[in-house]
This record gives sequence, C-alpha cells and structure tokens, in this order.
Amino acid sequence: MLDKMKNVLITGASGNIGKAAVEKFIQEGFNVIATASPRGLGYELAGLSVYEADLTNEKSVEDAIAKIISVHQTIDVAILTVGSFAVGSIETTDGAAIQKMMSLNFNTAYFTARPIFKQMMVQQTGRIIFIGSRPALVPAEGKNTVAYALSKSLVFKLAELLNAEAAENDIVTSVIVPSVIDTPENRKSNPSANFSDWVTPETIVDSMLYLVSPNAKALREPVLKLYSNS
Repeated sequence: MLDKMKNVLITGASGNIGKAAVEKFIQEGFNVIATASPRGLGYELAGLSVYEADLTNEKSVEDAIAKIISVHQTIDVAILTVGSFAVGSIETTDGAAIQKMMSLNFNTAYFTARPIFKQMMVQQTGRIIFIGSRPALVPAEGKNTVAYALSKSLVFKLAELLNAEAAENDIVTSVIVPSVIDTPENRKSNPSANFSDWVTPETIVDSMLYLVSPNAKALREPVLKLYSNS
C-alpha cells in the first residue's frame, strides 16, 4: 500500500461506494479529500477534507483540483465514483438521453481525471480508479441501457489512454467493474432478489485498497471485474 497519510481524493463521496471508500481509507490512515456539490455530503468525519465542485462543469472541477493541490501539495490516489444510471433501448434512447448520460458518466470522469493526471505526471506517481459497468462490456446487458452503456464504455477507453501516456511513470489507472451492488436503492427496486449474491460496497473498497498496494504495481491496464452470481 502507499505510505500512510498519503492524499486520497474521492468523488461521489455521498454515494454508497464513495462513503464506504471515505470511511475505509480514513481507517487505513490515509488523508482523505472529497468533492461535494453545494448540498454537501450529508455527513462529517474526522480526517476528511471537503471541497465544493460541480463535476459536470470543467472550470469548476479545475478550480477545485487546483485548490486541493495548493493546500495538500499532492494527489496520490484518485477514486472517481460519480455517475448515474438509466434504462432504455435503441428505440427509446434519443440524443438528449445520450448527452445526459455522457455528462454524468464520462464528462465527470474526464473533467476530474485530466487535472489529477497532469498533477500525477508532475509527481511521476499516482493511482486513478474509475468505476466501470458490466453493460458497457456485455452487449446483451447494454442493449437495454444504451445511453448508460455507451457513456461508461468511454471510461474504459480513457483508462487505456491514460495508461498509455503514463507508461514511463509510476502512474496506473484502473477500472473496477461491479455487477449488482448491494445498496438500499437496489434492494428496494429488486425486493425478491438474493441479496447475498450481490457485491457489497465494502468488497469494492477492499479491491480499491488492493489496487493502491504494491501487489498491483505491475498492472498497467487493469480491469478488475467483481461480478455477482446473479
């Protein structure tokens, strides 16, 4: 694992995965930084620094990252969990639906990763972790979530491009791909499912910890699939 008290930036820290990551990385001794909308995170934790940013707005993100760097000097790990989901086939998915998912899933990832990556290139070290999507990899699932799957597919390509550019440095971008995540929202929408088959946010966060450990250092284009049995 990276040295204790290294700086970890987490976006989407009010969500299920993001909050679990905040709690676990603080527990593991990291200095955790989170971005939040004007509504805030909805909670406070000792050891957590919060900066306001609209991740769909490139200028807002750049300003927030610049402020974070000026205060904390480095961003050693970036865990980018912001995103949204939508159903819809080709027949029902129009251009507006595509643009919405692109804004929430790809643009937020790109706008955040770009200034972070530039800082990591200066440092010559760092780890970036995206949250991918199985529908973006499995057409049989993506056909019913077209806008979502298309927007998430670009996250995988972005990771590949970042790894290609950073090939001479100790900078690795990873994509964790969970299937059904065990969240209150998913339980409510699928009450008859076998929840024990689902992937918990804690399992996802454990994988994040692995990806920032020395054991994962040799991985250059890692896509880590966490598929449930359902």
